[in-house]
Amino acid sequence: MLTPRSCALRRLTSRTSSSHLSYSIAMSRRSMGARGIFGDGECMAKWFPGRRLSWLRLSVLVVVISGLVGGSLYGWTRWQDERTATEREHWFDAYVDVTATPSYAFESPDTDEQRNVVLAFIVASHDDVCAPAWGGVYQLDEAESALDLDRRLARLRLLGGSAMVSFGGQANSDLSLTCQDHDALVDGYASVVERYELGSIDMDIEGGLLADEEAVTRQAAAIADVQDSRRPDGGLDVWLTLPVAPDGLTFEGLRTVRTYLAAGVDLAGINAMTMNYNSGSSRSLIATIEDSLEAVQGQIRSLYQEVGAPIGDATAWSRVSATPMIGQNDVRNEVFGLADAQRLAEFAAERGMVRMSMWSQNRDRQCGGNWPDPKVISDSCSGVDQKVGEFANTLRTERPGEISQFAEAVPVRPDEIPEDDPETSPYPIWNTDAAYPADTKVVWHRSVYEAKWWTQGEQPDMPVESGAQPWRLLGPVLPGETPVDRPELPEDAYPAWQKSTEYERGSHVVFAGTGYVAKWWTQGDSPDAALVRPDDSPWRQLTDAEVLAVLGGDEDPEDPSGE
Repeated sequence: MLTPRSCALRRLTSRTSSSHLSYSIAMSRRSMGARGIFGDGECMAKWFPGRRLSWLRLSVLVVVISGLVGGSLYGWTRWQDERTATEREHWFDAYVDVTATPSYAFESPDTDEQRNVVLAFIVASHDDVCAPAWGGVYQLDEAESALDLDRRLARLRLLGGSAMVSFGGQANSDLSLTCQDHDALVDGYASVVERYELGSIDMDIEGGLLADEEAVTRQAAAIADVQDSRRPDGGLDVWLTLPVAPDGLTFEGLRTVRTYLAAGVDLAGINAMTMNYNSGSSRSLIATIEDSLEAVQGQIRSLYQEVGAPIGDATAWSRVSATPMIGQNDVRNEVFGLADAQRLAEFAAERGMVRMSMWSQNRDRQCGGNWPDPKVISDSCSGVDQKVGEFANTLRTERPGEISQFAEAVPVRPDEIPEDDPETSPYPIWNTDAAYPADTKVVWHRSVYEAKWWTQGEQPDMPVESGAQPWRLLGPVLPGETPVDRPELPEDAYPAWQKSTEYERGSHVVFAGTGYVAKWWTQGDSPDAALVRPDDSPWRQLTDAEVLAVLGGDEDPEDPSGE
């Protein structure tokens, strides 16, 4: 049956290209008669007898058809944008300063729910400009021996946790600032990714690195190569962590993102450091944070438009992350409280932000009464009234996902645990008859434990109340491990202990091949008593670090009494 709509569409639907449509419109304009845009006399005779098609009718028809096509295209684009933005589960992570004192046990967090961590920071080694090192001090092998980092990360994964590593930071120098050789720079970054089996990395670009355009260009080129090399293994998510102002990314921050995009890096997103604005504005800190995130989202859309890869509103929000400094910020009048955390969590959920973080997990606790000024920032507490882990619990709301990573730890069933073998254990096997001073490490049931205080006869894996447990679980014995070589003190390093000799505080002696230092005046007290009753003994056994210092020629590496 012929209708006006079917007549109008008969000719149009017979054309399958824009050139055919243009031709049809042109012909209609020329004929304006029975063979106009409707295309045949039958239609015209039936529905428009004796009438010619006007320009107005033609224009209306073209507008209607364009609207239908445009509406469909808009709907498809928006659906695709929403689908892309929701491909990843939303997650919360928290930065952990690996080398901060006191050390934070990220593998055994204060709250069982906190399982995603960002380990910070990898920078250039103080001894080798192209070698990655934690805090510039511990190269990767040294971090394993001194910090048990590999083992603790394995423990985190056994508990279902995940991790990424952050390069850079405010202190020390990123590899790209010190290493000029491209291949060496690629090897440096790649060695970290491969050692810790990372699926995600965080490039914290601030301070001197942010201002050094050449260094950022070197870094972006190197990361592009590292990312390309990981594609066959599942890829590598790269996050840029950048400072922001109330109006979004700074000039240097925008330049950094452009540099990364130009290098061909596929960015997972931009993590805004929503802290230390020092803007002098009368607006609240949380309002300023929201303003800056809104601005960053718009900047991300513009930056991708510049490179010819436009993204939608939802996709842009999924690539925005926020990292507030919980509690007291470096700026004295800026304090990010728990109410601010709740509002930011709601803001992020409403906008569809995939990632949320905080600086830092070390600080997610209330300062003790001995902290003199709450307005002075601390590495180990927030400076506000709170429960342990309360900021993480608040910001983590409705964020069940985890950081992308390659490594997956498989728990071992108790009946599958092999017998402990001294030849494949990094530390001595625990012995019920031996006494263990604080910080002593042992192996038991293929796991490594560290004594929290002097202990004897208390099995490391016995279920007791956490406050009464003298052992801290560090993690599993790793494949291929062998006994750790402990430094040996030369026999002539210090005088041999004599029962009749008086020893002042700080005196060093050797007893049965082991070095000891006097904690106070003593005479006749055997040094080996320190292994049994360390608190009562006037002697303390030298640590491995002190023995190494002696071997290196440092006669007074630290306070000899250890107090």
